[in-house]
Amino acid sequence: MSAPVIAIDAMGGDFGPHCIVPASLACLAEIPSLHLALVGQTPLIEKLIDRQPGVDRARLQIVHASEVVAMSDRPAQALRGKPDASMRVALEMVRQGRAQACVSAGNTGALMALSRYVLKTLPGIDRPAMMAALPTRAGSCHLLDLGANVDCNAEHLYQFAVMGSVAAETLGVRRPRVALLNVGTEEIKGNQQVKLAASLLRQAPGLNFIGFIEGDGVYRGDADVVVCDGFVGNILLKSSEGLAEMVAEKIRDLFSRNLASRLLGAVALPLLRSLREELKPATHNGASFLGLQGVVVKSHGGAAEDAFQSAIRRALVEIHENLPQRLHGRLEDLLL
Repeated sequence: MSAPVIAIDAMGGDFGPHCIVPASLACLAEIPSLHLALVGQTPLIEKLIDRQPGVDRARLQIVHASEVVAMSDRPAQALRGKPDASMRVALEMVRQGRAQACVSAGNTGALMALSRYVLKTLPGIDRPAMMAALPTRAGSCHLLDLGANVDCNAEHLYQFAVMGSVAAETLGVRRPRVALLNVGTEEIKGNQQVKLAASLLRQAPGLNFIGFIEGDGVYRGDADVVVCDGFVGNILLKSSEGLAEMVAEKIRDLFSRNLASRLLGAVALPLLRSLREELKPATHNGASFLGLQGVVVKSHGGAAEDAFQSAIRRALVEIHENLPQRLHGRLEDLLL
Protein backbone atom coordinates (compact mmCIF):
# COMPACT_ATOMS: atom_id res chain seq x y z
CA MET A 1 0.00 0.00 0.00
CA SER A 2 1.27 3.49 -0.90
CA ALA A 3 1.64 6.13 1.78
CA PRO A 4 -1.80 7.14 3.09
CA VAL A 5 -3.14 10.60 2.33
CA ILE A 6 -5.57 12.30 4.69
CA ALA A 7 -7.66 15.17 3.33
CA ILE A 8 -8.08 17.88 5.97
CA ASP A 9 -10.98 20.33 5.87
CA ALA A 10 -8.75 23.26 6.80
CA MET A 11 -11.60 25.77 7.03
CA GLY A 12 -13.90 23.96 9.50
CA GLY A 13 -14.40 24.30 13.23
CA ASP A 14 -14.60 27.22 15.63
CA PHE A 15 -11.00 28.32 15.00
CA GLY A 16 -10.64 27.37 11.33
CA PRO A 17 -7.22 27.27 9.63
CA HIS A 18 -5.49 29.19 12.42
CA CYS A 19 -5.82 26.04 14.56
CA ILE A 20 -6.10 23.31 11.94
CA VAL A 21 -3.07 24.18 9.82
CA PRO A 22 -0.54 24.23 12.72
CA ALA A 23 -2.09 21.03 14.15
CA SER A 24 -1.83 19.30 10.79
CA LEU A 25 1.79 20.38 10.32
CA ALA A 26 2.64 19.11 13.81
CA CYS A 27 1.20 15.71 12.90
CA LEU A 28 3.11 15.74 9.63
CA ALA A 29 6.36 16.29 11.53
CA GLU A 30 5.47 13.63 14.12
CA ILE A 31 4.51 10.81 11.70
CA PRO A 32 7.06 10.26 8.88
CA SER A 33 4.71 8.05 6.83
CA LEU A 34 1.88 10.59 6.83
CA HIS A 35 0.82 12.59 3.77
CA LEU A 36 -1.71 15.41 4.10
CA ALA A 37 -3.86 17.45 1.76
CA LEU A 38 -5.00 20.75 3.28
CA VAL A 39 -8.24 21.75 1.59
CA GLY A 40 -9.40 25.35 1.69
CA GLN A 41 -8.49 28.87 0.67
CA THR A 42 -4.96 28.57 -0.69
CA PRO A 43 -3.61 32.09 0.09
CA LEU A 44 -4.59 31.86 3.75
CA ILE A 45 -3.28 28.30 4.14
CA GLU A 46 0.03 29.18 2.48
CA LYS A 47 0.42 32.21 4.75
CA LEU A 48 -0.02 30.02 7.82
CA ILE A 49 2.40 27.39 6.48
CA ASP A 50 5.06 30.05 5.93
CA ARG A 51 5.01 30.74 9.67
CA GLN A 52 6.11 27.17 10.40
CA PRO A 53 9.79 26.38 9.72
CA GLY A 54 10.97 23.10 8.22
CA VAL A 55 7.68 21.88 6.69
CA ASP A 56 8.16 18.80 4.49
CA ARG A 57 6.36 20.02 1.38
CA ALA A 58 6.95 16.69 -0.36
CA ARG A 59 4.33 15.15 1.95
CA LEU A 60 1.96 18.10 1.86
CA GLN A 61 -0.39 19.35 -0.83
CA ILE A 62 -2.73 22.31 -0.87
CA VAL A 63 -6.09 21.84 -2.59
CA HIS A 64 -8.00 25.03 -3.23
CA ALA A 65 -11.68 25.31 -2.29
CA SER A 66 -13.41 28.66 -2.69
CA GLU A 67 -16.33 28.09 -0.29
CA VAL A 68 -16.74 27.33 3.41
CA VAL A 69 -19.51 25.47 5.22
CA ALA A 70 -20.38 27.68 8.19
CA MET A 71 -21.20 26.17 11.57
CA SER A 72 -24.66 27.73 11.25
CA ASP A 73 -25.41 26.32 7.76
CA ARG A 74 -28.22 23.82 7.43
CA PRO A 75 -27.21 20.43 5.93
CA ALA A 76 -29.39 21.05 2.85
CA GLN A 77 -27.65 24.38 2.26
CA ALA A 78 -24.23 22.73 2.39
CA LEU A 79 -25.41 19.90 0.15
CA ARG A 80 -27.00 21.97 -2.60
CA GLY A 81 -25.63 25.46 -2.26
CA LYS A 82 -21.87 25.06 -1.77
CA PRO A 83 -20.39 22.65 -4.33
CA ASP A 84 -16.86 24.01 -3.86
CA ALA A 85 -16.84 24.00 -0.05
CA SER A 86 -13.65 22.71 1.58
CA MET A 87 -15.60 19.97 3.40
CA ARG A 88 -17.11 18.66 0.18
CA VAL A 89 -13.86 18.86 -1.80
CA ALA A 90 -12.09 16.85 0.93
CA LEU A 91 -14.79 14.16 0.76
CA GLU A 92 -14.62 14.09 -3.04
CA MET A 93 -10.89 13.38 -2.75
CA VAL A 94 -11.73 10.27 -0.71
CA ARG A 95 -14.37 9.17 -3.23
CA GLN A 96 -11.90 9.61 -6.10
CA GLY A 97 -9.15 7.67 -4.30
CA ARG A 98 -6.90 10.72 -4.06
CA ALA A 99 -7.12 10.48 -0.26
CA GLN A 100 -7.86 7.59 2.10
CA ALA A 101 -9.64 9.61 4.80
CA CYS A 102 -11.25 12.96 5.53
CA VAL A 103 -10.94 14.83 8.84
CA SER A 104 -13.12 17.85 9.60
CA ALA A 105 -13.97 19.94 12.65
CA GLY A 106 -16.82 21.59 10.76
CA ASN A 107 -20.62 21.51 10.94
CA THR A 108 -21.59 17.98 12.08
CA GLY A 109 -24.93 17.86 10.30
CA ALA A 110 -23.43 19.10 7.06
CA LEU A 111 -20.53 16.66 7.29
CA MET A 112 -22.90 13.74 7.79
CA ALA A 113 -25.17 14.80 4.92
CA LEU A 114 -22.27 15.37 2.54
CA SER A 115 -20.55 12.12 3.59
CA ARG A 116 -23.69 10.10 2.87
CA TYR A 117 -24.17 11.84 -0.48
CA VAL A 118 -20.57 11.70 -1.69
CA LEU A 119 -19.33 8.40 -0.25
CA LYS A 120 -22.61 6.45 0.16
CA THR A 121 -23.30 3.92 2.89
CA LEU A 122 -22.13 0.32 3.03
CA PRO A 123 -24.63 -2.30 1.81
CA GLY A 124 -27.18 -3.08 4.52
CA ILE A 125 -26.61 0.13 6.48
CA ASP A 126 -29.49 2.60 6.61
CA ARG A 127 -27.72 5.35 8.52
CA PRO A 128 -24.09 6.02 9.40
CA ALA A 129 -23.37 6.49 13.11
CA MET A 130 -20.85 8.57 15.01
CA MET A 131 -18.63 6.65 17.44
CA ALA A 132 -16.00 7.90 19.88
CA ALA A 133 -14.07 6.54 22.85
CA LEU A 134 -14.89 7.54 26.43
CA PRO A 135 -12.46 7.01 29.33
CA THR A 136 -13.48 4.40 31.92
CA ARG A 137 -11.95 2.78 35.01
CA ALA A 138 -10.86 -0.13 32.86
CA GLY A 139 -9.53 1.95 29.96
CA SER A 140 -12.15 3.12 27.47
CA CYS A 141 -15.46 2.21 25.88
CA HIS A 142 -16.85 3.09 22.46
CA LEU A 143 -20.12 5.02 22.43
CA LEU A 144 -22.46 5.41 19.46
CA ASP A 145 -24.45 7.21 18.19
CA LEU A 146 -23.20 10.62 19.30
CA GLY A 147 -25.71 12.85 17.57
CA ALA A 148 -25.98 11.98 13.89
CA ASN A 149 -29.29 10.14 14.35
CA VAL A 150 -31.62 11.69 16.91
CA ASP A 151 -34.61 9.45 16.13
CA CYS A 152 -33.81 5.74 15.79
CA ASN A 153 -35.83 2.57 15.54
CA ALA A 154 -34.78 -0.85 16.80
CA GLU A 155 -33.21 -1.85 13.47
CA HIS A 156 -31.01 1.25 13.50
CA LEU A 157 -29.81 0.48 17.04
CA TYR A 158 -29.09 -3.08 15.94
CA GLN A 159 -26.98 -1.83 13.03
CA PHE A 160 -25.11 0.57 15.33
CA ALA A 161 -24.30 -2.32 17.68
CA VAL A 162 -22.96 -4.44 14.83
CA MET A 163 -20.81 -1.61 13.46
CA GLY A 164 -19.56 -0.64 16.92
CA SER A 165 -18.55 -4.23 17.69
CA VAL A 166 -16.63 -4.65 14.45
CA ALA A 167 -14.96 -1.24 14.83
CA ALA A 168 -13.90 -2.02 18.40
CA GLU A 169 -12.34 -5.27 17.19
CA THR A 170 -10.27 -3.37 14.63
CA LEU A 171 -9.08 -1.08 17.44
CA GLY A 172 -7.76 -4.05 19.41
CA VAL A 173 -10.69 -5.13 21.62
CA ARG A 174 -11.08 -8.89 21.60
CA ARG A 175 -14.70 -10.07 21.54
CA PRO A 176 -16.16 -6.67 22.53
CA ARG A 177 -18.92 -6.64 25.13
CA VAL A 178 -21.86 -4.80 23.55
CA ALA A 179 -24.59 -3.17 25.67
CA LEU A 180 -27.64 -0.98 25.11
CA LEU A 181 -27.81 2.19 27.22
CA ASN A 182 -31.01 2.11 29.24
CA VAL A 183 -32.72 3.44 32.38
CA GLY A 184 -32.20 0.09 34.10
CA THR A 185 -30.61 -3.30 33.57
CA GLU A 186 -33.80 -5.34 33.96
CA GLU A 187 -35.41 -6.69 30.79
CA ILE A 188 -38.70 -4.90 31.55
CA LYS A 189 -37.02 -1.46 31.60
CA GLY A 190 -36.78 0.98 28.70
CA ASN A 191 -38.84 2.23 25.79
CA GLN A 192 -40.18 0.05 23.00
CA GLN A 193 -37.27 0.72 20.61
CA VAL A 194 -34.65 -0.33 23.15
CA LYS A 195 -36.58 -3.49 24.10
CA LEU A 196 -37.00 -4.49 20.45
CA ALA A 197 -33.33 -3.78 19.74
CA ALA A 198 -32.33 -6.01 22.67
CA SER A 199 -34.49 -8.80 21.27
CA LEU A 200 -32.75 -8.50 17.90
CA LEU A 201 -29.27 -8.39 19.43
CA ARG A 202 -29.83 -11.53 21.50
CA GLN A 203 -30.29 -13.40 18.22
CA ALA A 204 -27.22 -11.93 16.48
CA PRO A 205 -24.68 -14.65 15.62
CA GLY A 206 -21.20 -14.01 16.97
CA LEU A 207 -22.12 -10.76 18.72
CA ASN A 208 -21.19 -10.57 22.41
CA PHE A 209 -24.35 -8.78 23.57
CA ILE A 210 -24.44 -8.49 27.36
CA GLY A 211 -27.79 -6.69 27.75
CA PHE A 212 -28.63 -3.27 29.18
CA ILE A 213 -26.26 -0.84 30.86
CA GLU A 214 -26.99 2.28 32.92
CA GLY A 215 -25.03 5.51 32.73
CA ASP A 216 -22.80 4.75 35.70
CA GLY A 217 -21.88 1.39 34.16
CA VAL A 218 -20.40 3.19 31.16
CA TYR A 219 -17.65 4.72 33.31
CA ARG A 220 -17.09 1.56 35.34
CA GLY A 221 -16.11 -0.11 32.08
CA ASP A 222 -18.93 -2.68 32.21
CA ALA A 223 -19.06 -2.75 28.38
CA ASP A 224 -16.68 -2.14 25.49
CA VAL A 225 -19.37 -0.82 23.12
CA VAL A 226 -22.38 1.17 24.34
CA VAL A 227 -25.26 1.79 21.93
CA CYS A 228 -27.97 4.47 22.07
CA ASP A 229 -29.72 6.93 19.80
CA GLY A 230 -27.97 10.18 18.92
CA PHE A 231 -30.14 12.31 21.22
CA VAL A 232 -29.13 10.35 24.32
CA GLY A 233 -25.54 9.83 23.17
CA ASN A 234 -24.86 13.50 22.52
CA ILE A 235 -26.27 14.51 25.91
CA LEU A 236 -24.15 11.86 27.65
CA LEU A 237 -21.01 12.97 25.82
CA LYS A 238 -21.48 16.70 26.48
CA SER A 239 -22.47 16.07 30.12
CA SER A 240 -19.31 14.00 30.57
CA GLU A 241 -17.14 16.77 29.14
CA GLY A 242 -18.81 19.35 31.37
CA LEU A 243 -18.42 17.17 34.47
CA ALA A 244 -14.73 16.59 33.75
CA GLU A 245 -14.14 20.34 33.41
CA MET A 246 -16.04 21.05 36.64
CA VAL A 247 -14.09 18.44 38.63
CA ALA A 248 -10.79 19.81 37.30
CA GLU A 249 -11.80 23.34 38.30
CA LYS A 250 -12.88 22.19 41.77
CA ILE A 251 -9.53 20.46 42.30
CA ARG A 252 -7.65 23.62 41.25
CA ASP A 253 -9.72 25.68 43.69
CA LEU A 254 -9.09 23.24 46.56
CA PHE A 255 -5.33 23.31 46.04
CA SER A 256 -5.15 27.12 45.90
CA ARG A 257 -7.14 28.07 49.02
CA ASN A 258 -4.22 28.59 51.40
CA LEU A 259 -0.52 27.89 51.88
CA ALA A 260 -1.05 24.37 53.23
CA SER A 261 -3.30 23.37 50.32
CA ARG A 262 -0.84 24.88 47.82
CA LEU A 263 2.01 22.84 49.32
CA LEU A 264 -0.15 19.72 49.21
CA GLY A 265 -1.03 20.53 45.61
CA ALA A 266 2.65 20.80 44.70
CA VAL A 267 3.25 17.30 46.09
CA ALA A 268 0.24 15.90 44.22
CA LEU A 269 1.00 17.78 40.99
CA PRO A 270 2.59 14.86 39.05
CA LEU A 271 -0.40 12.60 39.79
CA LEU A 272 -2.86 15.34 38.90
CA ARG A 273 -1.10 15.99 35.61
CA SER A 274 -1.22 12.30 34.78
CA LEU A 275 -4.93 12.16 35.58
CA ARG A 276 -5.62 15.28 33.52
CA GLU A 277 -3.85 13.83 30.49
CA GLU A 278 -5.82 10.60 30.79
CA LEU A 279 -9.22 12.27 31.12
CA LYS A 280 -8.95 15.44 29.04
CA PRO A 281 -11.23 15.52 25.98
CA ALA A 282 -8.30 16.23 23.64
CA THR A 283 -6.92 12.73 24.26
CA HIS A 284 -10.16 11.14 23.04
CA ASN A 285 -11.07 13.65 20.33
CA GLY A 286 -12.25 12.27 17.02
CA ALA A 287 -15.56 10.59 16.24
CA SER A 288 -15.67 7.96 13.50
CA PHE A 289 -18.49 8.01 10.96
CA LEU A 290 -19.21 4.30 10.75
CA GLY A 291 -21.14 2.75 7.87
CA LEU A 292 -19.71 4.83 5.03
CA GLN A 293 -17.71 3.62 2.04
CA GLY A 294 -14.71 5.59 3.24
CA VAL A 295 -13.02 6.85 6.40
CA VAL A 296 -14.43 10.09 7.85
CA VAL A 297 -13.45 11.42 11.27
CA LYS A 298 -15.22 14.35 12.93
CA SER A 299 -13.17 16.48 15.30
CA HIS A 300 -14.89 18.52 18.01
CA GLY A 301 -15.68 21.97 16.63
CA GLY A 302 -13.95 23.68 19.54
CA ALA A 303 -10.89 21.42 19.46
CA ALA A 304 -7.52 22.99 20.13
CA GLU A 305 -4.39 21.94 18.23
CA ASP A 306 -3.55 18.90 20.36
CA ALA A 307 -7.13 17.65 20.15
CA PHE A 308 -7.25 18.02 16.36
CA GLN A 309 -4.03 16.00 16.14
CA SER A 310 -5.83 13.18 17.99
CA ALA A 311 -8.51 13.17 15.28
CA ILE A 312 -5.86 12.86 12.56
CA ARG A 313 -4.23 9.95 14.40
CA ARG A 314 -7.59 8.21 14.68
CA ALA A 315 -8.13 8.53 10.93
CA LEU A 316 -4.68 7.07 10.32
CA VAL A 317 -5.50 4.02 12.49
CA GLU A 318 -8.72 3.43 10.57
CA ILE A 319 -6.85 3.64 7.26
CA HIS A 320 -4.24 1.11 8.39
CA GLU A 321 -6.97 -1.21 9.72
CA ASN A 322 -9.02 -0.88 6.48
CA LEU A 323 -12.04 -0.18 8.67
CA PRO A 324 -14.70 0.28 5.93
CA GLN A 325 -13.56 -2.90 4.16
CA ARG A 326 -13.51 -4.89 7.40
CA LEU A 327 -16.95 -3.60 8.29
CA HIS A 328 -18.24 -4.61 4.88
CA GLY A 329 -16.77 -8.08 5.27
CA ARG A 330 -18.45 -8.68 8.64
CA LEU A 331 -21.78 -6.96 8.06
CA GLU A 332 -23.10 -9.66 5.72
CA ASP A 333 -22.76 -12.22 8.51
CA LEU A 334 -24.22 -10.08 11.28
CA LEU A 335 -26.92 -7.92 9.72
CA LEU A 336 -30.45 -9.24 9.68
